[in-house]
Amino acid sequence: MLSGIFGNKSDHPLADIKSVQAFLDNLPKNDAHKSLVELTELIESVTGHSEFKLDHQFAMLRLIDEAAQPYARKLLREYFTPFEKNTFQENRLWTALNNFYLHTAGAYYAVFNRFCNAEKGSTTIKAQLPLLTARAVNSIICQLKCVCARYAQVDNAIWVNLALLYKHAEQLQYLTTPVSLYPGMVGNTTVKSEMARLMVWYDSGLSALSPVYMHLTERLVAQYCSAIDIHPEISQNSRLSFDLSRPAEPTRINMGATTHTAMRFISIPAMQVKLEDLMKVLKKNIVPEDLYLGGSYEPEVVKNAVQHLLNYLVAPPVRRNTRRVANVTLNVVDSFDKVVQRTDARQHSEEEPVHWVTEEISAGGFSTVVSAKGNGSIGIGSLLGIQPEGLPRWGVAVVRRLLRDDSNQLRVGAQILANQIACVFPNKADNEPGNVKPALWLYAKPNDSSGEAQLMMTADTFSPSRSLKIQLDEKNYLLIPIGLQEKGLDYDLAKFKVIEQEVDSEEMN
Repeated sequence: MLSGIFGNKSDHPLADIKSVQAFLDNLPKNDAHKSLVELTELIESVTGHSEFKLDHQFAMLRLIDEAAQPYARKLLREYFTPFEKNTFQENRLWTALNNFYLHTAGAYYAVFNRFCNAEKGSTTIKAQLPLLTARAVNSIICQLKCVCARYAQVDNAIWVNLALLYKHAEQLQYLTTPVSLYPGMVGNTTVKSEMARLMVWYDSGLSALSPVYMHLTERLVAQYCSAIDIHPEISQNSRLSFDLSRPAEPTRINMGATTHTAMRFISIPAMQVKLEDLMKVLKKNIVPEDLYLGGSYEPEVVKNAVQHLLNYLVAPPVRRNTRRVANVTLNVVDSFDKVVQRTDARQHSEEEPVHWVTEEISAGGFSTVVSAKGNGSIGIGSLLGIQPEGLPRWGVAVVRRLLRDDSNQLRVGAQILANQIACVFPNKADNEPGNVKPALWLYAKPNDSSGEAQLMMTADTFSPSRSLKIQLDEKNYLLIPIGLQEKGLDYDLAKFKVIEQEVDSEEMN
């Protein structure tokens, strides 16, 4: 649509605000995807015409960006849904959103750069610098969200641009000037708040989150970003730092490290209090009406996102077991059903397992690098059946971290839940009729005398009020539920008190 009305002439239709408004009025209102794609092309065209006076270019960018926001928000809701999407839909949504935020962030930065070079029209937009810079940072946040949703590496140019934006706002003293980011948004923000929001969210362990939880944690940090402080001196409350002279992603504070005047430090204790108060409400199964999450989410899902942030704030994750460099070849299958097929003697799978070679391994987990091609179904929370080469037994692990590198390789970090499992068929202890579904018994570690066991079951089948009976290794057991330990993508992992029972001779025959 755009190719027919825009060219490279000095009398470009974008020079006339009426032409742009007419284009906006004719957008397909009921097709958010098509509208956002066309508006992205329009933003790209605005950015490419540097012969425009700067004030006019900024005015056009603002107009188009504001028109695009309802469509972008709709696609964000569809992309970051808690419900499963097919691959085509996921790719279509991601491509549209990624292109929009990539070009929008680039367009705002181009205007900012022209202002710094004192180009014609700079004086006119000087009063709008706080809005320009806040929108530039906000667009970069959205761009990062798309990059992280694919577990891709972040271009270092992003950190360079952010450092320049922050330094400029600090030097011209508009770092804390309040602005209304977009029409209709509740409350004001500042360049400082947007920058703090980006740094804290990005550092909160995104490689361990599914895209839905990446989105929710970003929304939660945005909700309380005014409670985050950025300051030029290190203190006991400092959690992160970023270097304006050597731009890179934020780093955790080392109180013994050398600091210098170009470093800025981030403190988060006030946000922790707000998240703790929110958790109290969520535990009542209520999502506050003033909590803007960009969509509708169940209290339990929001609670999990809040808990992740609290864990990050209170006690950043540390590795419990030292990993050693070791090239161990593993046969790997993914999904609960495929693991059951490998361990149920009554089933046979025609599908061959894939082979992964570990880089590091410990009693609690392993890391490896695999090609993204052929492993496209692997994501955060994916259940893996693992079998060390040459051994008959299967174990289970869960993918906890992912990162996609420039060569389209996936760096996978997985937690090993058990080194040995068995397929069992639980019956309800009250003898109520019902279909018997296979489950996975996770063998305990040697010398475990707790009398407790873990059982992995089909998703949504665990009941805290129902005991089960199983037969394993020619013994009968009564399993009394203790609680659900983890609700996975396609499984429930529960803990039970185990009581061995007498074996009925008829059952053994």
